[in-house]
Formats: sequence, C-alpha cells, structure tokens
Amino acid sequence: MGVTDPAGPVMDRDEVDRALARLGQEHEAIETSLLALQDHAGRRLLEGAELTGVTRERWQATEARITRLWGYFDAYAAALRGAREIRSRRRWSSREDLVELTELLRGESVTVAGNGRLSETFSLTTLVDRMNELYATSLDLVVAADAVWSALPARIDLLAAELQRTRKLAHSVGVRPGEHPAGDDLERITRTLTRLREDVVSDPLAFWVPAEGSSAPGGGRPDTTVYDREARALEDVRREIDAVLTVRQDAEARLIRLRDVLSRADRTLAEARTARGEVLAKIAATEVPVVSGPPTALQEQLAAAAEYRRQAQWHRLSPLLESLEQKAEDELLRARESLTAVTAPLAVRAELRGRLDAYKAKVARHGLAGDPLLIERYDAARRMLWSAPCDLRVAEQAVLRYQQLAAELLGSASAPQDREGDQS
Repeated sequence: MGVTDPAGPVMDRDEVDRALARLGQEHEAIETSLLALQDHAGRRLLEGAELTGVTRERWQATEARITRLWGYFDAYAAALRGAREIRSRRRWSSREDLVELTELLRGESVTVAGNGRLSETFSLTTLVDRMNELYATSLDLVVAADAVWSALPARIDLLAAELQRTRKLAHSVGVRPGEHPAGDDLERITRTLTRLREDVVSDPLAFWVPAEGSSAPGGGRPDTTVYDREARALEDVRREIDAVLTVRQDAEARLIRLRDVLSRADRTLAEARTARGEVLAKIAATEVPVVSGPPTALQEQLAAAAEYRRQAQWHRLSPLLESLEQKAEDELLRARESLTAVTAPLAVRAELRGRLDAYKAKVARHGLAGDPLLIERYDAARRMLWSAPCDLRVAEQAVLRYQQLAAELLGSASAPQDREGDQS
C-alpha cells in the first residue's frame, strides 16, 4: 500500500492529472491488498474457528478494524471518482474546477461515517496513511495466527502418532501405567499433547512470540516450548523402552553370567574359609579375619529375576538385572579381598621360607655351608617355619639372625681374596 505525496496550494491541470494518476495507482494497490487479506487462508480460518482466550479477544478487535478499513477504502474510492468526474467535465479545466480539485485532492475533504462513533474527516493523504496502519495491524494478526496453525498442529499430530506407536511397543513389553514410571510418563504426555492441540487450534496467538524490532507483518515465531518439552520426554521414554527390549533379547545370557559371577564369589569364599582354618592351625599369635557366608539376598533376587524372565515381565527384569550385575561384581570383589586377607599370614610364611632357602644356597656357593653356627641358626629358623603352629614374629627374627651371620661370613670370605688380589 502506497503513500500520497504532499501537494502544493493550488494545482494546475498537469498537477491534477499527475495526482489523479498517482491516486489511481494507490487505489489499485490498496484494493489488491484488501482482497488478498480477504482471501488469506489465516483470515478464513479465524472466521470459521471457535476461538478462545487472547485470540478471540484480538480477532474481534481486528474484525472491526477490517470493517472500518473497507469503509475507509469505499470513502477513498468515492472521493477519487468525484475528482475524476470534475476533471472529465471539460478538456481544459476552469479555474473553479482547479480550485475544487485542489480542495478535494489536498484538503480534508473525505468524510467517513462512524459506526457508532462520530464521523471522521480526512485528507486523501491522511486517509491512505490510516488505511496503511489498519492494514498492517490486521495482516500482522492474521499472519501470526496462520503461522502457528501451519506449524504446531501438524507437528503435534506427528508426535502423537509416534506416541501411539511407542504406547503399543511399551504395552508389548509390560510397560503400563501404574506398573512402570515410563507407562505413567506416556499417559501424561498423551494428556498434555491432547490439551496442547486443543489450545493451539482455539487460541493460536497464545503460542506466538513476536520478533523484537521487526516491523514486517507476522514477524516472530511459534512458541514450541511445551511441544519441545514433551518431545524430549517421549524420547526419554523411547530410550527406556529400548532398554527393556534389550533386556528381553539378552536376558538369558545376562542371567547365566550373573550365576557364574555369584558362583565364583561363593567358591572364593569357600576357599577363604578353608584357608582360614589352615591359617589358624599353622600360624600362631595371628589375628585372622572372619569369613562371612554368601549373601542369601542376592540368590533370592536372582531367583526373582529368573521368574520375571519366565513371566515376560521385562519392565521389572530390566532394573533388577542392572542392580544385580553391580551387586554380583561387588560380591566377587569382596570374596577375593577376604581370601587375600585370610591368606596373608601364609604368604608371609612362604616369603620367609623362600628368603631362608635363598641365603642357604648363597652361602653354599661360597663354600660356607658347613659352618657350625650357621647350620645351627638355619636349623632353628627352619624348625620354626616348618612347624605348626608357626609364630611368624619369632620365625622372622630367626631368619634375620641367619641372614646377619651369613652376611658376616660372606664378608670375611671375600676380604682375603681382596688382599691376595692386592699383593699380586
């Protein structure tokens, strides 16, 4: 829609003809815009929809605005026809005609009857500005509503279709409302999407975010906050369902692995209990930790998991398997730590035996194995290490005494060889 140029005080024939031509072009442009607004898909939807909320309130005001806009346009068209009629009276307009045309084309000569209001008087230029303002405001609302209707309902319908597929899949693996959190989430998402679609259809402008600083009609975007939140929630549910499906596919293998881990833990604990009896019998003056028995709770949970699998209660089996797998690994680690703690005294005795024999072999290589005192100390340490119960503290001291004597003898044996080497 155009804007008329300002004109001078009294117009000559050329100025009149140019003004009429310009006004005729503006008339066509305004008419085209109004007809396009009349035929706009968003306007037809607004007229036919049962609106609520802010959209209903704003559309009522816009309908009155569009009606007033057509009234202005009719007055504008009538003034233009009148000016053309005056100009067409004679080929060369008289002074009186030019004065009349100047007043009509430049003055406040257009009176528009008010609908329940006082009449309004405009110049053609002011009237065009007023129509431009009303048109832009009306078009902005129509375009905004149409943009929301074009974007959100279709996306909601696609998400609702995906929701229905997910619900069927969830039902097939036992994920149902009241029995599994994901089933409750599906019910909530269904209610939210149903309500969201109803609200979008009846009150689209409640879901419109205007663009800051934009003067273009319909500048902004649909508000998809609620839709995006529910789409993310449905994606989370789908991942949960996928996890349950994965459980259904590999449940037997996971149960076999669980039984194997728990069996190894039980065997390790049994070995630790046997080792503890051996330590108590063979090692004296040593505190040996108590070995607990296998936890019956894990076996009960394992039996429950097997029953869930037999009854195809995959939604119950999934979290139980995850919990059991971690607990079984922890139990195996505890059993291994218990075995290590129980057998620590035997490991110390074995280390002392190995150290004693290593020194014996070393002194034998140097020809000192027949030393009476060394033999005496070796026999004393050996009796302590190979007798039951063995006092590790006393045995360690005996080994240290043997080591010290062996070191002294080895040092004495090497000294003459050093002196002989010096003399040579």
